[in-house]
Amino acid sequence: MPQDSFQRFIDQHPAFFAAVFPFYFIALWLLISTLISLIGGWFSLAKIYRTRIPFQGMKLKLWSSQMRWWTHYNNVITAGASQEGLHLTSMFLFRFMHPPLLIPWAEVRVRRTKGWFFEYVTFTLGRELSIPLRIRGKPAEKLRKIAGARWPIGDT
Repeated sequence: MPQDSFQRFIDQHPAFFAAVFPFYFIALWLLISTLISLIGGWFSLAKIYRTRIPFQGMKLKLWSSQMRWWTHYNNVITAGASQEGLHLTSMFLFRFMHPPLLIPWAEVRVRRTKGWFFEYVTFTLGRELSIPLRIRGKPAEKLRKIAGARWPIGDT
């Protein structure tokens, strides 16, 4: 359908367009959320580490986080540390295909790196999966304090 005729159709049927657009938007939102989960590795982690138990400890909103293949989760991930492990949840609007995770500390490796402007900490999640989660150094340091002696050794 050429662009002119599509625009003409929308102009002639505004009620149809208004009724269909919300479904289109929701379908697109769910598709993008699914792709990000699959590409970034959250879906793979959820197969093993999904939790239904609500986290009761101190939580930190991660301002900027990055997972596998440059998938970014800016201001949508909340992390917590407990004796059991690293807790990760996503904001409600981004929860589709991103269930809450509890990754035991035995399945987490930690490595510090320097970027252009910031220091980062990269968590490698899951021994078999090795999914990276990179966050800035300050939130990682807060998580380290919360985790205490359970924090993974190998922090360089």
